[in-house]
Amino acid sequence: MMILPPQVNTAISMLYAAGYEAFLVGGAVRDYVRDNSPAKDWDITTNALPAQVESVFSGYHLIETGLKHGTVTVMIDHEPIEITTYRIDGDYSDHRHPDSVHFTRSLKEDLERRDFTMNALAYSPQEGIVDLVGGRKDIEDGIVRCVGDPNRRFQEDGLRMLRALRFASVYGMAIEAETASAIHRNKELLKGIAAERIQVELTKMLCGKGVAKILEEFADVIAIPIPELLPMFHFEQHNPHHDKDVWGHTIAVIDNIAPKPVLRWAALLHDIGKPQCFSIGEDGIGHFFGHAEKSTAMAEEILNWMRFDNAGKERILRLVRYHDMPITADRKLIKRLLSKHGEEAARQLIELHRADTLGLSESYHSRVDIFEEANAVMDELLREDSSCFTLRDLAINGNDVMAMGFKGKQIAQVLQSCLDAVLEERIPNEQALLRAYAQEHGANKKMP
Repeated sequence: MMILPPQVNTAISMLYAAGYEAFLVGGAVRDYVRDNSPAKDWDITTNALPAQVESVFSGYHLIETGLKHGTVTVMIDHEPIEITTYRIDGDYSDHRHPDSVHFTRSLKEDLERRDFTMNALAYSPQEGIVDLVGGRKDIEDGIVRCVGDPNRRFQEDGLRMLRALRFASVYGMAIEAETASAIHRNKELLKGIAAERIQVELTKMLCGKGVAKILEEFADVIAIPIPELLPMFHFEQHNPHHDKDVWGHTIAVIDNIAPKPVLRWAALLHDIGKPQCFSIGEDGIGHFFGHAEKSTAMAEEILNWMRFDNAGKERILRLVRYHDMPITADRKLIKRLLSKHGEEAARQLIELHRADTLGLSESYHSRVDIFEEANAVMDELLREDSSCFTLRDLAINGNDVMAMGFKGKQIAQVLQSCLDAVLEERIPNEQALLRAYAQEHGANKKMP
C-alpha cells in the first residue's frame, strides 16, 4: 500500500465521501511501482466535474490552475493537490496542447489518453493499483511504451518524444520498438517546441544513467534541436589518441563524467567545433587546432538559444574553453588553476579532463591517475594556512601599495606581480616580504 501524505488522503477521502471516484495518478504512482521512491507532486483524477470539485473543497483555498482543462488546485495544509476531472482530449493542432477537452465519467478513457503506459497507472487506498494499459509489466520489464498508437501520441505532443528519451535515460529503460520508430519518424515536430522545454528535457536526459545508449540510438533526434551535432556523427579523427569518431568520443566522455548538468552539458559540447577545425598533417595524423575556441563559440550560441541562466552558461563555457589545457599535479600549476578559476570550477575542469582521457583509446586510460594526484595537491594547498590564490588573499592590499608611493595603474600592476610571485612560490605570502618585494621590483622598474 502506498504511504500517502495526510493532505492527499484528505483529498481522496473527501471526494469519496461526496460520492465521487478519486485516484492518484502520474509520477507518484509510477515511481511507487518502479522502486517505491518518494513523490514530489500529487495529482488526483476524479469523475467530479470542476464545479463539483470546488464545491467539495469550498472550505479550502482553491487555485483555478487550468479550469478549461478540468484542473483545480486545492491547498490542504500548505500542500498543493492538483485535482483534474476525467477527460478526453480533442485535436492538437499545434502538436503540443489540446484544442479542447471533453469531460468523461470513465477512468479508462482518461488513462488511455496519457503518454506512456508507466504514466497511465492509477491508485486509490480503496482499490490499490489500477492498471488498464499494461504499465506495471512495462515498468517491471524496463520498457518505455506509448499508450495506444505511438504515432498519434507524438503527433499530439511533440515534447513526448524527448520525455521518452529522458525516461529511458534516467531509469535505464529501453524504448519499445514501435515507440522508437515513431520517435524517429516524427522527430521534425521538435522544431516547434519551445527552447526552454527542450533544455529541461535534454538536461534530465543527459544526467541519466542510461544516456550513452540513448545518444547512440537517437542521435538523429537530438540533432533536431541541436543541428550543430550533425557533423560530429561518423567524423573519423585519424589520430592515434582516438579509436572513436568525434560523436563516439563525446558519448564516452559524457558516460564517464559525474551526472551533473554543468558537467554533462560541457561534455556534450566540448568537441562540437572539431569538424570545422580538422586538418591532416604530412604524416597523415589528424589535428584540430583551435577547436576549443570554436567549440566555445558554438556552445555559446546553443546555450543562448536554449535560454540557459547566465551562471550555468558561464560555467559550461569555461569548461569547454579550457577543456584541453594541460593539467598535471604540479603545485604551481594547481595554484594557477585555483587563481584563475576558483576551487569549484578547477575541480570541474579536472573532472572533465579525466572523462576526456577515458574517452581516448584504451592505451591512454592509465593517464587518469594524474588527475587524482592533481586533486590531492589541490586538497593540500587548500589546507595550508598561508594559501593565497587571488588578490583578495594577498597579505598586502591597494592601501599598502599606495602608501609606498605607487599610483594609478601601478597599484594593480604591483599587486598582480606580488600575486604572481606567491603563486610561483618565489616568495611566501607574508606582509613584510611582499612590501619589500613590491619596493624592490616596483620602484622605477619594469615589473617582472
